[in-house]
Amino acid sequence: MLITHDTRCALDTVVDLVNTAPEDDTTPDALPDVPALEDFVRNHDVSDVGALSVFDLSAVRKIRGRFASVFAAPDARTAAKLINELVAAAGTTPRLTDHDGYDWHVHYFAPGASVADHLAADCGMALAFFVVAGEQERLRRCEAPDCRRAFVDLSRNRSRRYCDSRTCGNRLHVAAYRARRKEAAG
Repeated sequence: MLITHDTRCALDTVVDLVNTAPEDDTTPDALPDVPALEDFVRNHDVSDVGALSVFDLSAVRKIRGRFASVFAAPDARTAAKLINELVAAAGTTPRLTDHDGYDWHVHYFAPGASVADHLAADCGMALAFFVVAGEQERLRRCEAPDCRRAFVDLSRNRSRRYCDSRTCGNRLHVAAYRARRKEAAG
């Protein structure tokens, strides 16, 4: 599957956005206020965004939950329905652009769109490409029992199971190794 630079950026953004949500009642929201949203927008090079407000924060949190539903979708039909709703509500307006040193690419948000509509359109379309390509199963949640972070499995054989093999994957492999050694020691 060919993934263009702008699609990869949108995928990274949607994964990071979904992962800002609290995992449970004890975990803080990683988008607690407008300055945190401003940092998120800046860190992800989200273009054409003006001054942000509490309204923007609320709208972004709302679409974050809808994107989380896409990652939890049991099948492509359900994912497609959710993506279609997100993209349609954003007022998608595809247009070619070359900004900030990047070659020609497509933006799906209308000029002057809110940050939530911008994210819904561009990130929604990036996820749509996976559904169209029959690759919806690559939109996953970490299989570590104490982690449910979202990620996109871009491995060749669709075998990635953890959001980060150096943390979640390694922690589980070490625990399994120790359990086997303890059992062998008897």
